[in-house]
Amino acid sequence: MNRKGFLERLNSGDAILVAEGYMWEFDRRGYLQRGSNAPEVVLEHPDLVKAMHREFVHAGSDVVLAFTYCAHREKLKSINKEDKVEKLNRQALQIAKEVAEETGALLAGGICHTRVYDPQDPVAVEKCHNMFKEMIEWAVDAGVDYITGETFDILDEALLALECIQKYGKGVPAVITFAPYCPDETVDGVPIPEACRRLEEAGAAVVGINCARGPRTMIPLLREIRKSCKGPIAALPVPFRCKDDCKTFYSLKDEETGDFLYPRNLESNRCNAKDIIEFAKQTKEIGVQYVGLCCGNTAGYMRDLAETLGRKPPASRYSMDMSRSSIQGNEADAVNPLARKTRLFMFGGSDYRAK
Repeated sequence: MNRKGFLERLNSGDAILVAEGYMWEFDRRGYLQRGSNAPEVVLEHPDLVKAMHREFVHAGSDVVLAFTYCAHREKLKSINKEDKVEKLNRQALQIAKEVAEETGALLAGGICHTRVYDPQDPVAVEKCHNMFKEMIEWAVDAGVDYITGETFDILDEALLALECIQKYGKGVPAVITFAPYCPDETVDGVPIPEACRRLEEAGAAVVGINCARGPRTMIPLLREIRKSCKGPIAALPVPFRCKDDCKTFYSLKDEETGDFLYPRNLESNRCNAKDIIEFAKQTKEIGVQYVGLCCGNTAGYMRDLAETLGRKPPASRYSMDMSRSSIQGNEADAVNPLARKTRLFMFGGSDYRAK
C-alpha cells in the first residue's frame, strides 16, 4: 500500500497521530497485571492485541506501535519469563506489522525506561545497553518505520537509548520522550526543555513528553519545549484531569477522602471529550507534530483527537449525531408526544437538547 514514510510526513509538516496506552487498557480489561506491568497478553491473547491495534487505527492512529512496552529482559525476569523475551518481542512486532500492512499505517517498535539504570554503575549501564540492543535489533528485523524510546525520567538513560537506536537501528529514526513528573526536570536534575534539546542535537527525529501528566498540565511544558527545540516535538498525555497542584496522575487525590487515586481509582478523574478536543487545538497552535494519548487512552478519545486535527478516520462514520435522537433530536417532539416530558424527567426539569 502506497503511503508516506515517517520522515516524509514530518518533513512535509504533517501531524502524526499515535495511539498508546495498551498497558493500561489491557489491565482494565483483565488481561495484564498492574504492578508487574509485563505485556504477557502478547503471548497469551495475541488476537486481543491485534484487535486493539485495529481499533486504534480505525479511530485515527497513523501508527501501529508494537506492544513491547516493558518487554525488556529485566521486566520479564521479574515474573520468571526471561526465557520468553525474544518470543514476546518478535510476536508483538509481527502482530503490529500485520495490522500496519493491512491498514497502511506506520509500524513502530518501542523501548522504554528499565528501572535498573545507574550512571555510577558500569554493570547496570551495560545491562541497559544490552537490553536496548536486542530489542532494537528485533524491531529492525520486523521492518519498523521508526523506534520510540519512551517514559524516560533520566536524561543519561534516554541518551543511551538514542545512542543504541543509532548504533543498532540501521538508520531507523528515533522518537525519544520523557515522562514529566511534578517538577519540570528529569530526576537527574536537567530541565526537561533542555533535556529535549540535547536529545534533538544528538540526532533524535522527534523529542518530547509522554505519560504522567494530563492534557492541562502538559501544555505549559510543551510551550517551553517548543521554544527550546527546532524540530518536531511530541505530546502524549494521560487522559486524566491533572491540575496545577497535582500535575501528574500519580499525585491526584480523591476530593472526598484525600487518598491518592493512582493506580486503581483514577476513573473518577477521567477527561471528557471537551478536554481532549481542547488539548488537540492547543497542540496544533503550539506546533506539535507527534500527537497522541497514553495510559487511559480509548478509541473514543483517539477519534476526538483525530477529528479535531482535521482527520476523518473510519470511526467518524459513527460520530455522535444527537439530531437523530428519539428524545433530543430535531424531530423528536413531532414524532414522540412525550419527548419533551421525558427530557424534563431525564435532566432534572431542564428541557435540554445535546449538540
